[in-house]
Amino acid sequence: MPIKAIFFDHDGTLVNSESIHFQLWREVLTRYGVNLSEEQYKDYYAGVPTAATAVDMVSRFAVNVGHSALADDKNLATRNFLSSKAFPLMSGVSQVLRLFHSAGLRLAVVTGASGDEVQATLRQHLLREFFETVVSGDDVRNSKPAPDCYLLAAGRLGLLPSECIAIEDTEHGVKAAVSAGVACLAVPTDMSRHQDFTLATAVFNELVATVSWVQDCVASRQ
Repeated sequence: MPIKAIFFDHDGTLVNSESIHFQLWREVLTRYGVNLSEEQYKDYYAGVPTAATAVDMVSRFAVNVGHSALADDKNLATRNFLSSKAFPLMSGVSQVLRLFHSAGLRLAVVTGASGDEVQATLRQHLLREFFETVVSGDDVRNSKPAPDCYLLAAGRLGLLPSECIAIEDTEHGVKAAVSAGVACLAVPTDMSRHQDFTLATAVFNELVATVSWVQDCVASRQ
């Protein structure tokens, strides 16, 4: 079956945001007397949606606030950050998007992040023209590692999951894609490199390295 679409994760795949999310979480947790270390963030929270992260933090660190309120604090901190600047793009993003788009592949963002975060990225980096749809954590009941977001993205494009390829940077993201029947390429970051990527079809050190693999896959299925 031919490959017709590429699904991109947002944080850590399109934008270099994990270190920023870590700092924002540190600021939020400091108010409750918790000193979050980078190793703890890497081990437990890299690639995990805000709501699920908040649930774990309240339990793990005995934070004296409800998980919904903690998630609200983090979402507000993120909105405040994005009100004056954008998350920087990962290396090679613009080049990869142009190549895939010009090859006739349909592109989508599939993320556990909020829709507002994604729209800020697409607006401030002038990337809207490349993406046919965005599926965010706001659009599904169960976020990654559940397959819901990928099933919704394929449905919106009128495609079978087997006609799509996902690109992810975390174990949670890879699990979500594979559970939906979408082959997944992993491009780990420094925040996620220690995670388990055995479910990924292939693992790359940088985003631009996925291009030749996708091109070969597309050609082989024509």
